[in-house]
Amino acid sequence: MGKEFIDIILSRTQRQTPTVVHKGYSISRLRQFYMRKVKYTQQNFHEKLSTIIEEFPRLDDIHPFYGDLLHVLYNKDHYKLALGQINTARNLISKIAKDYVKLLKYGDSLYRCKSLKVASLGRMCTVIKRIAPSLAYLEQVRQHMARLPSIDPNTRTILICGYPNVGKSSFINKITRADVDVQPYAFTTKSLFVGHTDYKYLRYQVIDTPGILDRPFEDRNIIEMCSITALAHLRAAVLFFLDISGSCGYSIAAQAALFHSIKSLFMNKPLIIVCNKTDLQPLEGISEEDMKLVMEMKAEAMKTVIGEGGDPLNDEGVLLTMSTLTEEGVVSVKNTACERLLDQRVELKMKSKKMNDCLNRFHVAVPKPRDQKERPPCIPQAVLEGMAKQQAAEKEKRKLERDLEEENGGAGVYSASLKKHYILNNDDWKEDIMPEILDGHNVYDFIDPDVLQRLEELEREEGLRAEEEDDDFEMDGKELTLEEQEALAEIRKKKSLLIQQHRIKKSTAESRPTVPRKFDKERKFTSERMGRQLSALGLDPTLAINRARSKSRGRKRERSLDRGGNDGDVVMDMDVDQPNKKLRARSRSLSRLGPCHGHQVKLLQGRASRTLLKRSRL
Repeated sequence: MGKEFIDIILSRTQRQTPTVVHKGYSISRLRQFYMRKVKYTQQNFHEKLSTIIEEFPRLDDIHPFYGDLLHVLYNKDHYKLALGQINTARNLISKIAKDYVKLLKYGDSLYRCKSLKVASLGRMCTVIKRIAPSLAYLEQVRQHMARLPSIDPNTRTILICGYPNVGKSSFINKITRADVDVQPYAFTTKSLFVGHTDYKYLRYQVIDTPGILDRPFEDRNIIEMCSITALAHLRAAVLFFLDISGSCGYSIAAQAALFHSIKSLFMNKPLIIVCNKTDLQPLEGISEEDMKLVMEMKAEAMKTVIGEGGDPLNDEGVLLTMSTLTEEGVVSVKNTACERLLDQRVELKMKSKKMNDCLNRFHVAVPKPRDQKERPPCIPQAVLEGMAKQQAAEKEKRKLERDLEEENGGAGVYSASLKKHYILNNDDWKEDIMPEILDGHNVYDFIDPDVLQRLEELEREEGLRAEEEDDDFEMDGKELTLEEQEALAEIRKKKSLLIQQHRIKKSTAESRPTVPRKFDKERKFTSERMGRQLSALGLDPTLAINRARSKSRGRKRERSLDRGGNDGDVVMDMDVDQPNKKLRARSRSLSRLGPCHGHQVKLLQGRASRTLLKRSRL
């Protein structure tokens, strides 16, 4: 990480500053040239390091939930130490640049100024190399923080907790669009996942926490501490999931022990005990000991209802049953949690100091009757006459298509009917459906009332015919010997493998290059090997081999003209089957060699005739 950082800064210095200098320049110009490089490099280092320090969040200035979450994930001490080392490196680089700029003011030659510049940049790079581990650590933290879910600690929140593999992720997948991975083993969820759902036109965020085990606080790992942090800092409705079937691998007693160990985190929060997986084990079917533990947990949850100012005798919405497999009770659990959370938030706002200043805005004064005398509204006569005239004008007003459109849903919903303007003998005929006529026929002319019955008979007949064909070609295994049965099984297996290989090759045929023969070292793509494989399957390979040879790529014609001969002789290979093409090639090659003497032409003709004679004998 440090090397890449140094390369970026030095490359930028090389590109953004002058690079040409001569020893003939005045000493002030030389000093200014190298001072500019040192200052520019220091400025780039300072900007980059300052950006790193300022962009990372300060744990003391953010919400306590995020502060504790970062401490759990990244270790707050290590995080602060890394940022402190970055700040120290920034100050050291600024001090180095200041010292060497002061020394450059006293440089008396090009060589001395350049040496000071090299020394200053080298010391800056050395400082960056020393903080390379801190930069790598902060880069990993940055990448991990970018993947964290966006959790708003102040909005309406539903928090799901419990033992691993009790159905928390399945529930959040049912009520939100969060695609949380669900597996049959524990600790599938290793971090916080967020989904969003709506209830009464309000948006709620649902947080799926990793599973928690019942063990001391010091022994819990990072995955469990994420759940503890969310429970401690988020003001949310808590759904404690209880697997009453025991399929998660933990008994109801162990889950109850976990509930009592973390019940201090449920204070001042709406708490609901959710008995999940009722499709495997209904709540009424558990043992008396387990039912007693569940009732104790319900009593603890009732304390949160009393703390919210609720009715201590009303235990509705504290203990709920649900099955995410059959979706029975899922909507009820969601609605109950949202309703209790909404009631608590409204009650807290009513108790706040700011609410007293706003209550007068929501108060509606209703006068109390002082006697039994009726006092109807007093409307002047002129106003009544005007209202009567307006109503009469509205009755006489012609209703337009615009008025009909507004009455029937507006633009995009209302569709004007053109049939109502038809002039017919009977107005009831306007809405009749007109049949479509093509070539003097209507679709009714082609309707066969017995088409379904005939279709069934045809299908039955085709089925019988197919069965007869299968019976004709069916090979009875009892008629074959043991060796023949083994050979038949081997042939069928080989045939299926060939079909699969052919499909794979066919799917990639366009992108698969042709392998030249010189690169086929192992001779995998030869016609002899293909023939042996087809013969092993009991097939005749003759047609396949002939087809492969007809499609094989022919060799290119090679020029056999020897241009480097000292005696001026020309030798041309002639093909007996294609004399015209070879003669044309011979004439072209002779023309390229320039004019020939008479004895050379005779020599060429003699050699060509001898070559033709030898090939004809072969």
